[in-house]
Amino acid sequence: MSDAALRVAIAAKGTERMMLVTDAMSVTGTDLTSFELHGRTIYRKDGRLTTEDGTLAGSDLDMASAVRNSVERLGLALPDVLRMASLAPASFLRLDHELGRIAPGYRADLVLLDESLQVRQTWIGGEVL
Repeated sequence: MSDAALRVAIAAKGTERMMLVTDAMSVTGTDLTSFELHGRTIYRKDGRLTTEDGTLAGSDLDMASAVRNSVERLGLALPDVLRMASLAPASFLRLDHELGRIAPGYRADLVLLDESLQVRQTWIGGEVL
């Protein structure tokens, strides 16, 4: 989707009603250029995953890149973007009683981003990865 179309959608709904999602596959973040999925070879190039005939098979977008793109390309405020990446999806899944916030009783799944919004540290269930 184009940046302009995303800006229109966000303007219409507001950041509080939008969420960031990614359909990235397990090869995201690796240097693999292809992999097998259900007996078919999937090719990875330019942020896209496609079959041999060019049919879209998914994306190579990780959540940290989605956050960066939303701030840098769409001009959204970082607090809004982080809510779109955490609390909004948790609320949609009705898991906002245990995910999406840093608070007592919530799962300690956290990511430390530097000033360039690059991942520096990750914790899942309070354990450093």
